[in-house]
Amino acid sequence: MSEGEIVIINNEFLRQFEAVINEELTIVEYSQQERKVFLTKLIISENLKEGGYLDTFLEALLNNVKEGSDKVVPTCPEIARFMRKNRRKYKDLLPVGINI
Repeated sequence: MSEGEIVIINNEFLRQFEAVINEELTIVEYSQQERKVFLTKLIISENLKEGGYLDTFLEALLNNVKEGSDKVVPTCPEIARFMRKNRRKYKDLLPVGINI
């Protein structure tokens, strides 16, 4: 599956980013303050993780956030790990003074 096939929906009412992958709902909960998006919780099935969809989903999500002007603060360990692994690609998404 290519990144272009994952459609990220911002459910502002529930404060979560959502995507349906292989008929399964994948969610990242967030809170927003002063032009910063705090990514607080990741909900993805083991089935999708084993299928290699975690990185694809997170890449689509971060590229979606990148289109706006908000900065990202990953408080969820799995998202922080992904951003650390892809530091060069996403370092401009981090607020000044935040290191992961």
